[in-house]
Amino acid sequence: MASSKKTFAALALLSSLLAAPAWAQAPQTSSPAAPTAPAKPTAPSAPVAGSPNAAKGALLDLNSASAAELDALPGIGEARSAAIIKGRPYRGKDELVSKKIIPKNVYDGIKDKVIAKQK
Repeated sequence: MASSKKTFAALALLSSLLAAPAWAQAPQTSSPAAPTAPAKPTAPSAPVAGSPNAAKGALLDLNSASAAELDALPGIGEARSAAIIKGRPYRGKDELVSKKIIPKNVYDGIKDKVIAKQK
């Protein structure tokens, strides 16, 4: 009989410990005397630049982009966009640096915005 009481006590303790997180997460009721103000709408935030999943479909293809599209990239002007077009096709976007089309610091600024698709 003593062992069944110990077993029952252990089960009661175990079940109360398992239920404790649920009690901690239970929503708190607010008193009706203190109503809360409605939440103010917030402006949508701009996407974080440089995130891995940001605008995957918006990558600019070095092998098919127009001069105007390339010129819109930071650090790329008319002369560099013409040089990029002249150096086509690219097997990888890093060839912009290895073929000495653009300097490394400019490449670092656009590498997350461009891609070199293969046909």
